[in-house]
Parts: sequence; structure tokens; C-alpha cells
Amino acid sequence: MPEPSAAARPIPDDLLPWAATAWGREAAACTLSPVAGDASNRRYFRLHAGVAEGAAKGAASVIVLDAPPATEKNAAFLAVRQLLADGGVRVPGLLAADLERGFLLLEDLGAQMLLPLLSPQSAEAWYARASALLLDMSGIDAAAAVPPYDHALLTEELGRLPQWFFGELLGLAPTKAARASFEALAAVLIDSALAQPRVLVHRDFHSRNLMVLPGQALAVIDFQDAVFGPVTYDIVALLRDCYIRWPQAQVQAWALAHRDALQQAGRIEPVSDATFLRWFDLMGLQRHLKVLGTFARLYLRDGKAAYLEDLPRVIAYVEAVLAGRRDTEPALGRFHDCWRAEVRPVINCQPWMRAGSGPA
Repeated sequence: MPEPSAAARPIPDDLLPWAATAWGREAAACTLSPVAGDASNRRYFRLHAGVAEGAAKGAASVIVLDAPPATEKNAAFLAVRQLLADGGVRVPGLLAADLERGFLLLEDLGAQMLLPLLSPQSAEAWYARASALLLDMSGIDAAAAVPPYDHALLTEELGRLPQWFFGELLGLAPTKAARASFEALAAVLIDSALAQPRVLVHRDFHSRNLMVLPGQALAVIDFQDAVFGPVTYDIVALLRDCYIRWPQAQVQAWALAHRDALQQAGRIEPVSDATFLRWFDLMGLQRHLKVLGTFARLYLRDGKAAYLEDLPRVIAYVEAVLAGRRDTEPALGRFHDCWRAEVRPVINCQPWMRAGSGPA
């Protein structure tokens, strides 16, 4: 039997007493309130102390995770949290953990995500801070600490596109030519990813997973899926964010500035603009094709309809790279032609592909 969705799962009776005791508070003086979650089966709550208790013992709230051990990577979360903290990256402090029950008690970093603070006027400074975080992460010795972002994982991720986006969401049965074009494209994307210098990769480094702290410092959350992999993965996840889009020329300038910082810090050997931007584009294409399948799966399997609203933006990223590189990358050109002929007409009929969604 599959695990019930996070929304449908009742709150364990022992969650509040456990969290209050671990925090050193009286359970009767504490309350739990839901906090917006992520794409996983984890649930987040803010545990509030009574006024008197909060005043007497410090922080007035902490974060409680109900993360079922059958489905969630709790041990990986704790291991990566420690790895990042030891490397000087700001992450939530760990207050207590019960891995058997899947309960975690964490520092409350507040509710200010980076996403709503981004604007044409503020983005340059915020992305400089985020790029500096990635530079710090690239210096962490993680080769033996996290799984490799290897051929098998890259292949599995890309496989979500034909299964969930083409088949389950759009109802498409691809032609022989379309299947062949996808397989050729996947080979190019995987080869490019595996050819890159390797660093610690967060794997979901975007504006909803960066928390803004007092003094405008950034903290990182949702890092349990970290791997050791391509140097461009996190920077393209940040700059070609599934939840906000920037002009192409600006994105390329930010990407090359990050390349410069990596080179100056000795993290990578010198690499040309053309090579780095090719890595960047193909890595972003791999990520966004995966995301199309993942978002479709989150809607169809997990009932998370909000992810449909972000599909147009992701599709725009996919189409921009396919069109921009079709003349120099034969595999992208063939897939681009199949996409335009077989996929785009069906996308145009979808209710979530409404005017105005995606470019912003």
C-alpha cells in the first residue's frame, strides 16, 4: 500500500508531546501550526511556546518535521545538514531527532523565502549572495559523503518525462521517431553532465529553498537529496528557477560570473565561455525535462495541483534551449522537431497552458 499523502495523514498523537519535551517546554503550554511544505511526504509544523515560557527560555518557536521513515530520507537529511554546517553553510540547527518515528526538531529560520524578494532591482545582489553560498558548497569534500550523480540517476530522472508528462499527463503515445529522438537527446545530456567537474550538488537549489535571515544572510533548506555531481547543476537551478524567469542575457552573465568565481577559488580548471554555457544549457535542459515529469507526477499521483501552474515556465525553458542549440547540436534539433510536431499541439490544448503563465 502506498503511503497516504501528507495532507491526508493524521498528525501523530505523540508528535506534540515529543517535540515539547525535546524542546524543554511543557506540552500543555505549546501549540502546533502547519507550515507550507514541499514536494515530499514530509510535513512541517511551527511549535509555539506560551508567552511566559518563550520569554523565560529563549526562542518562541521551533520547527517540527513529521517525516515518515518509510518514505523520507531522514538519515540523509541529518548527514547532509551536518556536512553543510561543518562547511560553513547556514542551515537549520538540529535540536532533536527520533529517526524511528520520523520526528525532527529544528531551529526556526522564519518564513521569509528568497522568491518574493526578487525583483529586477534586487536580483543582482541576491544572486551574488546565493552564488557565494554555492562557492562555499563547492569547497566541501563530499565525494565520499553523498551518492554520486551517476548515469543511472540521470537516466531515471529523464525517464520521468516520457512516463509522466508525455504519457500520463498529455496522453501521448510517442512515435518510433520520437522515442529515438528522446534517447539520442538523453545520451547527449547525460554525457555532458558526466563530463563536468564534480562538486557537492544540493539538487534543488532555488528561491523557495533559500531562507532570508536578519541581516540578509541566506540559509539553505531541503537538502536531503544532495549528490556529488556536475558543477553547473545548482547554478542553473538557481538562475533558471522553475518559479521565476529572467532575461537570457542576464542569466548568461550571472552564470559566467559564477564560473569566474569557481576558477578564482581554484574549484575548477579554466574553461571557456562557450564550454561553460554549453554545460549550463544542457544541464538546465536535463533538469527541466525531469521537472516536467516530476511536476506531472506530483499532480497525478500526489494530488498537488499547484505544480501545474509552473509547467508553462518550465516548458518555456525547454523550448528556448532546444531552439537556441538546434543548429549546433543535432540531437537537440531532432528532438526539437519532434516536440514541435507531436508535443506542442497537445500542450496548447491543456487548461494549465493559459495566456500569461510562464514567462514571468
